[in-house]
Amino acid sequence: MKTAALGENAEPLQHTQFTGLPCTGACDMETEKKLTAHQALLLEMLKDFDAVCRKHKIRYQLFAGTALGAARHQGFIPWDDDVDVILTRAEYERFFREAAGDFDPERYYVQQEHGPHWPMQFSKLRRNHTACIEKYHPKDREIHQGVYLDIFPCDNLSDCALIRRAQFIASKIVIAKGLYARGYETSSTVRKLFMQGCRLLPLKGPAAFCIRRKDTQSQFVHTFFGAGSKYEKNIFPRTWIEQSVEIRFEDGVFPISAHYDELLTRLYGDYRVLPSPEERKCKEHAAILDLEHSYTAHLPELDATQFDVLTKSIR
Repeated sequence: MKTAALGENAEPLQHTQFTGLPCTGACDMETEKKLTAHQALLLEMLKDFDAVCRKHKIRYQLFAGTALGAARHQGFIPWDDDVDVILTRAEYERFFREAAGDFDPERYYVQQEHGPHWPMQFSKLRRNHTACIEKYHPKDREIHQGVYLDIFPCDNLSDCALIRRAQFIASKIVIAKGLYARGYETSSTVRKLFMQGCRLLPLKGPAAFCIRRKDTQSQFVHTFFGAGSKYEKNIFPRTWIEQSVEIRFEDGVFPISAHYDELLTRLYGDYRVLPSPEERKCKEHAAILDLEHSYTAHLPELDATQFDVLTKSIR
């Protein structure tokens, strides 16, 4: 896939060189070993996702922590354990319409947003015969809980400042409804009350208002459905998502925003500066991780588990 147009103001790719930073402090040796194997599987999944998208000429970008890893480490952040990609709404829907069926059903399960057993507002590519069980007890026993790659949509943002804020509020309603249906567990009374209130509201109206399909020429886009908590960090000029270059990620090459420096600065501030050794904590999404056996084998263990520390992530 050739590099997309950079635009007049885009800077050429420049990489800060880092090599093999080890997990320190909070990671014991067993956790570090699991994370390395987990990352290897995620890289394989990303390559398969990329191959399908290239076949169908579907445009996507590495996003969030995966984009940060590519720009700063030329691969995974050593203490990270997930992969994020993002597509414009048009490409996102085309992916499900034209490409999702290409994945080997023996190896993969495509978990589409608002599906029969997935009530959330974004999607995942899951690896069959694995387990990546997060810190909650699903209400739906048929939710697939294999190792995953996150697939986020990027939607149109109104040119009217007041409507923009209303879109952000609408996204919180959609997210809360999905979390309640999924079985999200939190110690926050405010979150519990908000989810309880939102579950009674309709989904279609707030979702359509947030997506704004007809605003395809608006100046900005948003990633509110990526569940970011801050309004300002989830709005971007449209060109940042529509213009791509290719970047090294581990032993592969994948698309990233042509404006990745500006995008990552908005998300993380001075992203080139490494966190202190004490802050390089293993970011473990999974309460139960098994790369060789299906999540179904671990459901009795999940049923018996009481989580003392609940995940803060709402993805």
